[in-house]
Amino acid sequence: MNTLSRRTFLRSSGVSLALPFLDAMWGRKALAAAESVPPKRLVTICASLGIYGPDFFPAESGEAYTPTPYLKMIEAHRKDFTVFSNVCHPDQNGRDGHASEMTWLTGARHPGLGGFRNTISLDQFIAEKIGFETRYPSLQFNTGGGNSQSYTRSGVMIPAESRPSKVFAKLFLDGSQWEIEQQMRKLHEGRSIMDTVGEEAKRLQGRFGSADRDKLDEYFTSVREMEQRLQKAEAWVQKPKPKVDAQPPEDIKDEKDLIGRMNLLFDLIPLAFQTDSTRAITMLVQGRGDVPSIPGVKTDHHNLSHHGQDPEKIAQLRLIETAQLKALGTLIEKLKTKQEGSKRLLDSTAVLYGSNLGNANSHDWHNLPLLLAGGGFKHGRHHTGDAKNNTPMGNLFVSLLQNMGIEADSFATSTGALTI
Repeated sequence: MNTLSRRTFLRSSGVSLALPFLDAMWGRKALAAAESVPPKRLVTICASLGIYGPDFFPAESGEAYTPTPYLKMIEAHRKDFTVFSNVCHPDQNGRDGHASEMTWLTGARHPGLGGFRNTISLDQFIAEKIGFETRYPSLQFNTGGGNSQSYTRSGVMIPAESRPSKVFAKLFLDGSQWEIEQQMRKLHEGRSIMDTVGEEAKRLQGRFGSADRDKLDEYFTSVREMEQRLQKAEAWVQKPKPKVDAQPPEDIKDEKDLIGRMNLLFDLIPLAFQTDSTRAITMLVQGRGDVPSIPGVKTDHHNLSHHGQDPEKIAQLRLIETAQLKALGTLIEKLKTKQEGSKRLLDSTAVLYGSNLGNANSHDWHNLPLLLAGGGFKHGRHHTGDAKNNTPMGNLFVSLLQNMGIEADSFATSTGALTI
């Protein structure tokens, strides 16, 4: 078996395609050694307009809980995730009801009030410790804007990227600005990166065993599929709209396709981790002031989150959040089916999904809806804390840091590590 560097790339004009972890990168002896364990990763996903609690939180604790309507969307992965209730950051009353969005990953108290200065976010703490081991210390995604939940040690927000094509270019395109623009033009014309590095890829595959060839085929197929989805997603922006002899209705623009952008960004996460381009990704699912392009939804997302117990608004809110949970299920499935050495990519990737609001209707920041998948933890249960004295979310962060091999006894307002 040929032994390759774990930083092997296929290079051509304006393209640098990192390879996923292959058996040939471990070497014969390393395959059975401790160092062959894939690196740990973390992705955090925050739905900033809340998650409807009655459809999320199970009534029972432990392993024998009855899945709620939202958890039924991901029931196939039940043994791969844990649900948490009665967990929150303390003292999140801030300048307005949504200020806790900026502290979901930091735990800083009283966000936005006079004299407030944010603290370092969980992903940036990780980036400080191990970010130098990858091309990008961290990546920040947003479904509809430039805000992120990533803050430096000095409390400065790191801007997020909301365009999947920009993230794709960042991961796979290099060279001069002209070369990058030329390669993007080729992608828009339907020409794959694999066309550019094809001959080198064929030569490389000839050196490997069947297991590695299968992994490469799967990875190259994922790259092609991602390119095709990006082309389709951008095609409607370029096409002229039909002209009709009537007053135009309120059109649903691309920016309103919350779930479409969410899915495209989710597709990039396994690729970023497979190639060890980064080990920390944050994603802000940020509701906008418009109507998401989801069938049956007629009211803007923010308005629906403040439903006032109106059954019609709750019904529309469920449509949005059900679609989000389905998208999450697709991400978990992709991470489960990708192999890395002898393990699933999900086993080395912790996925934290939830919200900074426990009850968005009243801007309540207690009892946050939280779900943790993967990461090698023992899952399959509903973990409940004290309803009156919520468990600090920092305790969960300490556990996540320790799971990544980072020495940490505290984070933010933690009182210890949370047993998962």
